[in-house]
Amino acid sequence: MKTLLRFNTAALILLLAACVNTSSLDMNALSAAEINNFRAPEADVLSTGQPTAEQLRVMANSGVRHVISLRPEAEDTGFDEEAMVEALGMSFTRIPVSVGDGGINGENAQSLQALLAEFEGEGVVVHCATGNRVGALISVSEFAEGNGLEASISEGARWGMTSERLQGIVRQNLSAN
Repeated sequence: MKTLLRFNTAALILLLAACVNTSSLDMNALSAAEINNFRAPEADVLSTGQPTAEQLRVMANSGVRHVISLRPEAEDTGFDEEAMVEALGMSFTRIPVSVGDGGINGENAQSLQALLAEFEGEGVVVHCATGNRVGALISVSEFAEGNGLEASISEGARWGMTSERLQGIVRQNLSAN
């Protein structure tokens, strides 16, 4: 009887978990697009490296409605990303974040969190060149919310901060606070 009860409980949990995925994004199409450092850390939120023009088309067709670029205008993408995003019917917002001049900071992290809250449930992609700055700003946000240093770094890694060098910079900056 206990085995049957455990089995039924496990089946119910799996069924509920399957129903909880409320993402309106076509994750199969997005995954197939081979976007650099593609992550889906939250329902309807993607974190990536720089998408190509074709990948932006896939995003628009897959339910993404907002693109947040953390790349300063001086970083060449090879095409006019803002114009393309808007032509595809998505909104474009830029938070220029440079690693070398202190761009990984609380102000930029707060700006990103405000946009994510504003666009909640609407399909959003946040990107930089590689996805590392996305994760770095998430680490700063997590730490500001009272999470420990290692937990904040881990959450940043989940969002795309794969560079050990950048993890070290973020760790050092957060430890100083």
